Amino acid sequence: MNATDRTPADLLRSALAADPARPLVTFYDDATGERVELSVATFANWVAKTANLLQGDLGAEPGDRLALLLPAHWQSAVWLLACSSVGVVADVGGFPAQADLVVSGPDTLEEARACGGERVALALRPLGGRFPQSPAGFMDYAVEVPGQGDRFAPYAPVDPEAVALSVRGEQLTSVQVVETARADAAAQGLEPGSRLLSGLAYDSWEGLSAGLFAPLAAGGSVVLCRNLGQLPEGGLEKRIETERVTGTVL
Repeated sequence: MNATDRTPADLLRSALAADPARPLVTFYDDATGERVELSVATFANWVAKTANLLQGDLGAEPGDRLALLLPAHWQSAVWLLACSSVGVVADVGGFPAQADLVVSGPDTLEEARACGGERVALALRPLGGRFPQSPAGFMDYAVEVPGQGDRFAPYAPVDPEAVALSVRGEQLTSVQVVETARADAAAQGLEPGSRLLSGLAYDSWEGLSAGLFAPLAAGGSVVLCRNLGQLPEGGLEKRIETERVTGTVL
């Protein structure tokens, strides 16, 4: 990747310039049987649309705090990079009452109602499906995001030295996210073309790094697995072989 990249959004732009067709995120939900594979180009398109929604329709500005109440999921990864693109602080598992806006999965809607700002709900259904009926008081992400623009330009430059991510009380600037992700990638032996399988939740830096940032920083890809414990005996070994996994973090 480009040594001058200083934000996660920069890492994605470099990945897009290098090889847009290669896989970036392969997502499994072993509770539903869902499998989704997103190339760099497809992932970047989702990020651009989400960033346009965040900046335009939701009126988010650099420095705003977004409580991200989502599990390890490909759409969660999209939101993390969209926040980076706009300059919004992604507060993973943060308190909605202390946030400027909240993004929630279906299991945390009541908690999310504590946010006095904009509220977005994700059904987390296969193929990015919408809620059968949109939750009252929330924007349904799957309804609103398809019509957003495929290209994104921030209204204001993103400051790489500003806080970009908060998880378990630890706050990281964009530069720190990139540098720590690179260090993690090196420690795990990741390189361009590596395929890291992660079964960790998105509730810690370790989970976020293995499930997105380290593979992105290395020019590799992630096989992101939710509900991995529901795999039948021998299922993990088969997936490692099928997906050509080069390393695992469980």
